[in-house]
Amino acid sequence: EAVTSQVLCVGESTDEIVFDTTNTDGTTTYEWTNDNTDIGLAANGVGDIPSFTVTNDTTSALIATIEVTPTYENNGIICSGNPESFTITVNPGAQVEAVTSQVLCVGESTDEIVFATTNTDGTTTYEWTNDNTDIGLAANGVGDIPSFVVAGSSLVSETATIEVTPTYENNGVTCTGSPETFTITVNPGAQGEAVTSQGLC
Repeated sequence: EAVTSQVLCVGESTDEIVFDTTNTDGTTTYEWTNDNTDIGLAANGVGDIPSFTVTNDTTSALIATIEVTPTYENNGIICSGNPESFTITVNPGAQVEAVTSQVLCVGESTDEIVFATTNTDGTTTYEWTNDNTDIGLAANGVGDIPSFVVAGSSLVSETATIEVTPTYENNGVTCTGSPETFTITVNPGAQGEAVTSQGLC
């Protein structure tokens, strides 16, 4: 019987792969080969494939083609059947490069914050949150952060922690990665206290 292909994120577990036949007598056994052991599956085996955790140490999706060949035995005669092929695709983890923190004076403009990834295929998107809107940045958003003029107190510095979470989509499956954090610190404007004038002889 045909086997359904699977697409997973790195670190997920496959469905168990159970081979079946329409034959109603004799004994059917199954031998399989796998052309890409980097997904965490041996190069070959006999019988069903138990659930296993998929691996991918690269920056793009891995595709393994598994070919299973049935053998039918009855009345002392062994017959080999036509092989069936299916695939297991393993998307890499979503990833975002570290972002440089910034320190500015109130009223200055930030550098544009452009998010990037080492992944070389699929589509990576970025969602971010900001824990201190007093600096003049919204509480959350999607995608890069354009340059903006920072706001802040006239007496103390303000620090905002921004957390960005990457999402990788490929082969119809979406994978969420570990977040990265960085800060934007806004120093108050320099200020001096009024000084009393003096009149002297």
